[in-house]
Amino acid sequence: MAGSLIERTLRVLEALSTDADGLPLLVVAERLDIPKSAAHRICNELIRLGHVRQDPISQRYKLTTKLVGLGLRYLSSTGAPDIVQPVLDQLAQRSGELVRLSVIEGPRLTWIAKAQGARSGLVYDPDMGKEAPLFCTASGHAWLAALSDADAEAMLDAQGLETDHPVGPNAPRSKQEVFEHLSQARQRGYSWAQDIMGPGTAAMAALIRHPRDGHPQGVLSIAGPSVRLDAARVEELGPELMNAAAEISQATPTSRLFT
Repeated sequence: MAGSLIERTLRVLEALSTDADGLPLLVVAERLDIPKSAAHRICNELIRLGHVRQDPISQRYKLTTKLVGLGLRYLSSTGAPDIVQPVLDQLAQRSGELVRLSVIEGPRLTWIAKAQGARSGLVYDPDMGKEAPLFCTASGHAWLAALSDADAEAMLDAQGLETDHPVGPNAPRSKQEVFEHLSQARQRGYSWAQDIMGPGTAAMAALIRHPRDGHPQGVLSIAGPSVRLDAARVEELGPELMNAAAEISQATPTSRLFT
């Protein structure tokens, strides 16, 4: 694909972030649709800067922990871990499931923190740092439900109704189906997605708002296997989820992470 050098470099980092075992140079070049020689130059420069290393045996290119360190330092500087982690830990303990926090930045909703409440049996634990697809996640539905129909439709048009993540049998196939989920989320005060983001999984999510003007800042969610997070359990956890989201909302002005 065409793009500036900095765009290509960032896309190399994004490609390498998807595989802890690293990627062969040819795969990096194919994913970016650039010549192998160009991918080689970028990878070598990233090695020089300390962001990438090359396995001496497999010759695969892998990320170092330098970017992880940058991200953790940034989060620490915002004060967010001190504010939100105790709330996440408490909700995870009470629910016995995975609790996640996502933040809103422009048109993106990104998972940035979590707490795991499940200690045995089925454990649901997706990777952090990924952008949440708005049309097929409880977190995305919680955000869209807070917008006007026109703004929600514009967001869906911009992001589309496709994702590279395997979706479940109940995943919306049209904007009309998405809006049916949004209507339900508005009625109950939080969203619930069962067998949507993936088969056999479920999640519920509540919006985090600025305490003064109410604008959306993030989403708090509980996720787990569908067999545990069924309708009865969701109704039981609803008030606790909303209370935890309200607690984080009240604390957001003290953290530079939320805008």
